[in-house]
Amino acid sequence: MERKNMWETYSKKDLQEVEKLASGYIDFISDNKTERECVASAVEMAHLAGYRSIDQFRRLGKKLEAGDKVYAVNDNKALILFQKGTDSIESGVNILGAHIDSPRLDVKQNPAYEADGMAYLDTHYYGGIKKYPWVSMPLAIHGVVAKKDGSVVKVNVGDNPQDPVFCITDLLIHLADKQMKKTGTHVVEGEDLDVLVGSRPIKATKADAKAAANTPEALAQKEPVKAMLLQILQEKYSFDSEEDFLSAELEVVPAGRARDCGFDRSMVLGYGQDDRSCAYTSLVAQLEAKDLKRSAMCILTDKEEIGSVGATGMTSMFFENTMAELMDLACEGTGLSLRHALASSSMLSSDVSAGLDPLYKNEFEPKNAAYLGDGLVFNKYTGARGKSGSNDANAEYVADIRAVMDKGNVGFQTAELGKVDAGGGGTIAYILAKYGMDVIDCGVAVLSMHQPWEVVSKADLYEARKGYKAFLMYQK
Repeated sequence: MERKNMWETYSKKDLQEVEKLASGYIDFISDNKTERECVASAVEMAHLAGYRSIDQFRRLGKKLEAGDKVYAVNDNKALILFQKGTDSIESGVNILGAHIDSPRLDVKQNPAYEADGMAYLDTHYYGGIKKYPWVSMPLAIHGVVAKKDGSVVKVNVGDNPQDPVFCITDLLIHLADKQMKKTGTHVVEGEDLDVLVGSRPIKATKADAKAAANTPEALAQKEPVKAMLLQILQEKYSFDSEEDFLSAELEVVPAGRARDCGFDRSMVLGYGQDDRSCAYTSLVAQLEAKDLKRSAMCILTDKEEIGSVGATGMTSMFFENTMAELMDLACEGTGLSLRHALASSSMLSSDVSAGLDPLYKNEFEPKNAAYLGDGLVFNKYTGARGKSGSNDANAEYVADIRAVMDKGNVGFQTAELGKVDAGGGGTIAYILAKYGMDVIDCGVAVLSMHQPWEVVSKADLYEARKGYKAFLMYQK
């Protein structure tokens, strides 16, 4: 079964819409490189579309009725948006679920040190990465520093053209004979992914030499480059002391904006497209949805890259608690009614798929692979070797989804994640499927997935937005 390349089907109007969506998408992933930034930006977009926080809605003392739009935020790292349809919530909700965390390097809690006249920040990588691509490239630092007085300071250094950038150094090829004989896993070790952040020493005075131990003056004498680093952090980035690292969340990400890719500008090259290509298109579809019979929900969740764990991951109670809150606001009760609502719901697990890369074709099974430009990708199952850890959508639901996509004139394809024994991966699909709802993985094909810079097709972004919007209008 062959699928058309969607570019061959587009009218002039379609092409204008493709570029309009891609422009907004490029801005979104360029400006939002952490979960917190994605949530803040999504909430801002939601406000413009008429959404109110669920807490604000409750304070108004109103019943949640058809057309009402609310959202709930979890620890500034996860978000649920909901629009009430004319049907009861108990009869089921159409859900789009994407994750907004991406592979990166996290700054450790005790990270700053000086070695041979250089200042570094020690890191721990987050999610599945190849380590060697992260060396010798410009890096930025995004995140927050939480103070003991309760204040939270935002940090964003490296993406403004006037900012400095950072890097992880690599061994020069002239001395790399032993390094080049290592396997890819060990060419660069995890503990060697330390970020170079300074080399200028602070000027130590004679008084500094007599200073008591563990004071800034003593540090200026013993580790003058680290002392300069800490002084800059205090003066420019509101650190009170080195101990503020203990309650900081600082993420090291590739510096620079996403860009059009290719002479034909048909693709996007950027960081974090797994899974923000699906998160953004799901968000836009949710915000554009209207006149719904069946209620619609968009979940933007955290921690998928490390197993969906923790208070902001999909395995937390945030989703279930929010559903209960929504049903209470709609005066539909909780308890058994909530269970009915969960089991009656339908979901697209909006997550990316591996695009077939002609340079690594041997790792794919071509007739069951996703191709850039051929539209939205459905993965009936993911998992690894024998479908381990997979949600496997039932045939009836796949048939329903086919009908929805055809009715919405959505270009789509089906795929597996590479050859059967080549590897594998997972999504949040199985977590929602435990409620008994129908779930299938559905997203954008990506080249160079989990690398600092990934590639997607603008056509696939467009079809994803169309497909997600068509799904939100779906009646089971």
